[in-house]
Amino acid sequence: MMGHTRSPGQRAWRAALSIFSALWLVLAAASAVAITDSTLVDNYRLGSGDKILINVYGEDDLTVETQLSDSGLVNYPFLGELKVNGMTVAQLEATIHGGLKDGYLVNPNVHVSIMEYRPFYIHGEVERPGGYPYQPGLTVSKAAALAQGFTERASESKIFVVRGDDSSKTPKKITLNTELRPGDVVTVEQRFF
Repeated sequence: MMGHTRSPGQRAWRAALSIFSALWLVLAAASAVAITDSTLVDNYRLGSGDKILINVYGEDDLTVETQLSDSGLVNYPFLGELKVNGMTVAQLEATIHGGLKDGYLVNPNVHVSIMEYRPFYIHGEVERPGGYPYQPGLTVSKAAALAQGFTERASESKIFVVRGDDSSKTPKKITLNTELRPGDVVTVEQRFF
């Protein structure tokens, strides 16, 4: 029985189709991440430890990059100190837009982006407890991996989180697949043998 051989044109077409398929999968995955990130940014409240970039299109002297301190104040040109803790990115953009439009610029195009989220913290039965940079899509399992894994005494069913935006600081039981947020504090308890 003779094997079927493909012409150079057919091989090139199949190779191009394979590359296109791979690119489509990468773009689809990136789009899914962008939607998740966009949802996080839309609802995300700025707080101490976040690093932000404020940019006004065409106005280089109004570009400010800063890390928010505990006070949550940003010293912004023309507007002075702005209290930004608890604001969303959209609220901060609107505040700066309104302030600059009131006597400084005709129609300022303000864009605020989060350069770096505030850290999350993991302690208890992990090899390297401490604070780590937050990344969108972070789960408890991934957080434990960043902390060099669980200790041999760790209970994977006794994990609690205090959400960074929870003023009552109430611990809630979570699973390895629970998504974390910036500022969260995770505690991994011991299991009993």
